[in-house]
Amino acid sequence: MQRRSIGSLMVSEVGVGCNNFGARLDQAGTTAVVQGALEAGVNFFDTADIYGNLESEVLLGRALGARRDEAIIATKFGVKYDQSGSQATPEYVKWACEQSLSRLGTDYIDLYQFHFPDPVTPLADTLGAMQELVAEGKVREIGCSNLTAEMLVEARDAAGSGPRFVSTQCQYSLLYRQHETDGVLAFCRENDVAFLPYYPLANGLLTGKVQPGQPIPEGTRLSLMPPERVAHWTNDVLMGRTGDLLNHADEIEIPILSLAFSWLLAHDEVASVIAGASSADQVRANVAAVRDLSDEQIALLNVLTA
Repeated sequence: MQRRSIGSLMVSEVGVGCNNFGARLDQAGTTAVVQGALEAGVNFFDTADIYGNLESEVLLGRALGARRDEAIIATKFGVKYDQSGSQATPEYVKWACEQSLSRLGTDYIDLYQFHFPDPVTPLADTLGAMQELVAEGKVREIGCSNLTAEMLVEARDAAGSGPRFVSTQCQYSLLYRQHETDGVLAFCRENDVAFLPYYPLANGLLTGKVQPGQPIPEGTRLSLMPPERVAHWTNDVLMGRTGDLLNHADEIEIPILSLAFSWLLAHDEVASVIAGASSADQVRANVAAVRDLSDEQIALLNVLTA
């Protein structure tokens, strides 16, 4: 498994999204995924304080155990525990960090990420508190998620000579390419900021398990979503593009999973493709999916999903 940089951190090109931990997976299931990932060469685990009803960090920390130093842990703060909105005052940032450290059972967080913009607290205030956490040795690097290009510029300028956001995490996949035109990816290229795509498999549409016109298979992530979210992910446009990609994958005899991962990693800005997993086998399949695509293959995928 090749590695890429997020600031001073070297992370595997495929990471594990930990939103299943504490939700679909108990401790035994979490441990199997984490240990399987480490054995497969994956060292990057992305969680958040709110994942799994506040249990994801707990289960991840226990699963790593004595192998903590082999892992790069990324977690997030900023969404209130009752998910009623965002909060990122300096006092809250420091409190949330202490809570995450306790749940993870560690004394440092490798990558601490501001989860969602806070419409009330100035971004400079939030950033300042995160910089203090770095100075205190509780956090190695800082990043953000779901910020606009304008917010990223604001954060860059506010950082001054202190620690800056070395990563930003946003939705990106063959079926969601908004950040190619809204300035976010361009900002990353121009400022040496790592881009971390979430929903890289479009909630399962790019795994091959979901077939247009067919019922959603039971047990898949999509099947467990509320009806309104299912309706969003199964709208005519997304289903049409999914069908085109599945047909293309069959024609060139490359699994759609490989196309999804490899197309993302063909972008130099992308540091790691974070995908959720419910088993060690799934992690191993994600790792095995990575391959080099030719310029012609990438160009055709761009046309199919434009």
